[in-house]
Amino acid sequence: QVQVVESGGGLVQAGGSLRLSCVASGTIFRINAMGWYRQAPGKQRELVAVISSDGSTNYADSVKGRFTISRDNARNTVYLQMNTLKPEDTAVYYCNTNGRMDGDRIFSVWGQGTLVTASS
Repeated sequence: QVQVVESGGGLVQAGGSLRLSCVASGTIFRINAMGWYRQAPGKQRELVAVISSDGSTNYADSVKGRFTISRDNARNTVYLQMNTLKPEDTAVYYCNTNGRMDGDRIFSVWGQGTLVTASS
C-alpha cells in the first residue's frame, strides 16, 4: 500500500506565505507525477500545480508567479510554496501522487487534505 500525508496548512493574512509538504510512503518502486489540488466550499476540486518525474511543472493560471511546486525524490516528498496568498486561495489542499509499487502495480493516491485560509 501507498499513503500520502500532507502538512503545512493554516491561517494566514492575505499577502502572506505558507509552505505545504506531502510525503509518500509504502511499497513504492517509482513515483511519476506529484501534484497539488484544491477544493473551495461549493466548488469542484481543481488542479493547482503538478510536477513530473523529470521536474517539469504545470500550474493553474490563477497561481502562476505566486506558487512554486518542487519535489525531493530521495524523500518521496512534494512541496508547494505559496506566496502572496489571496482570500480566493482559501480551500482544502490535497496532494496526489501516482506511480508504480513493488510488483509493478500502479497506484494513484490522495491525501486527507490540509486547510489553507487566507484572510482579508
